[in-house]
Amino acid sequence: MELSERFHSCRAFDLEEQKFVVFGKEDCHFAYRDSLFKRSRKGRYIITGVSLELNTEPAINTSYGAIQAELAKRGIAAPGIRDVAEVVSHIRVSKLPDPSTVGNAGSFFKNPVVGIRQFLALKERFPDIVSYPAGNDQVKLAAGWLIDQCGWKGRAVGAAGTWKNQALVLVNNGGATGTDIYRLSEAIVKDVQELFGITLDREVNIV
Repeated sequence: MELSERFHSCRAFDLEEQKFVVFGKEDCHFAYRDSLFKRSRKGRYIITGVSLELNTEPAINTSYGAIQAELAKRGIAAPGIRDVAEVVSHIRVSKLPDPSTVGNAGSFFKNPVVGIRQFLALKERFPDIVSYPAGNDQVKLAAGWLIDQCGWKGRAVGAAGTWKNQALVLVNNGGATGTDIYRLSEAIVKDVQELFGITLDREVNIV
């Protein structure tokens, strides 16, 4: 689920005007892994609070493939909120490194969104390509899968590398600089572009 689906408003401090302002949902111009705060107003505001709209009745969402698989593995046919929460936590622990012991910035790249024609062409070449419907005749591809197919999962270049359980996560194995991480990301972007014709977009902010 995207934050924008439950977002109501946020309060932020305007560094230029030196005052607090409130942004409604439409003001934020949300998009996939993107918003006003990452584009035209990047660096201008410090968000100090967020208000969310939540349902009073649970709306269980198990559409994510790994959740369905883990629930089936546990023999849970009619999951409740606690079941889904425990499964999501388990999946995260199994796939992602502990930031207290392994330096990382979480998912480094966005999942690319392509048109249906491009997807079908890719599907013909790569029948096992991992994808999700994105609406409006578009398909979201799993960036981690793309990176894995290029041989990067668990691979290191000096002190920088990708996580052994999730190629989408870049890690600092000890002593890597920001430049090392960036160069690694550049190499990954190049390989994915050459194999799939897709340019990965970094999710992290480069400063």
